[in-house]
Amino acid sequence: MKESKDKMIQMLEDMMVIREFESTVQKHFAEGEIPGFVHLYLGEEAVAVGACNALEEKDYITSTHRGHGHLLARGGDVNKMMAEIFGKATGYNKGKGGSMHIADVSLGILGANGIVGAGLPIAAGSGITSQILDTGAVTLCFFGDGASNRGTFHEAINLASIWNLPVVFVCENNMYAISMPQYRSDGRKGQNIKDVSDRAVAYGISGVTVDGNDVMAVNEAVTEAVKKARNGGGPSLVECKTYRHRGHFEGDPTVYRSDEELEEWKKKDPISRFKNLLKDQELLDDAEYDELKEKVEARIKEAVDFSQNSPDPDPSEVTTDVYYGEGV
Repeated sequence: MKESKDKMIQMLEDMMVIREFESTVQKHFAEGEIPGFVHLYLGEEAVAVGACNALEEKDYITSTHRGHGHLLARGGDVNKMMAEIFGKATGYNKGKGGSMHIADVSLGILGANGIVGAGLPIAAGSGITSQILDTGAVTLCFFGDGASNRGTFHEAINLASIWNLPVVFVCENNMYAISMPQYRSDGRKGQNIKDVSDRAVAYGISGVTVDGNDVMAVNEAVTEAVKKARNGGGPSLVECKTYRHRGHFEGDPTVYRSDEELEEWKKKDPISRFKNLLKDQELLDDAEYDELKEKVEARIKEAVDFSQNSPDPDPSEVTTDVYYGEGV
């Protein structure tokens, strides 16, 4: 029971770290301290934490433009992440990648990606590597509902299916591909199906839809899919229905959705739900939660201080570690 309690408390803390990290990025971006664009993960924390907690150390993930939560849930360095977003030389990519291109191969994080759906074929490639080298590693591929309309989705899942690759495709269905709803009965929709997981049938693989705001439901579904993949059962498609609290990017006016819709989803906030569950099961009390909150806030504040006190990249290194073709 103690191990179960420890794991659940850790998952709550992991979600709180993502929430505080993203809220802090939101604040500093609004104040003009962060260059480029940011796509925040606020509201979707249960997907990353539930899914990544199903993995072993040797496993891999591919991420998206909304990837801060994935990287934090997988154990990414908070200081390096924040510094990269601030464009500092101490960041993961020495300040050159920014919010959408953070990677840490030592942790199995094969990279966030600014191109919608681009992580899908990378995940298939990672799965091929694991299969050929017989490492027993599984690759977890995060992507959104909008990306499931791209050719890369169909190509990657088809390849993973026919070659029986150890890949778990995790669709974060936050209901909108920028401003296009995934499915609405009023006719405004990007797909003619209510569940993205239905598409698994076309490739002869397992497909399941779960409540993406329930961290334990996500963890259970992904754990089963990872176990299947590791034991030679091939790929699975796990759809997690969730909702982003902010716009597609910071500055998005979100005129395509109502305030009432947002408030209804906030009532199903994944962190509040899980905290209340732990309290109901007497695994957490108010004092312990407050202590946890203070710990998380201090950790993120330290990351901001680290970033603000870090040097900018040296202009002389503008082409260092950057691939560019001949004549460019």
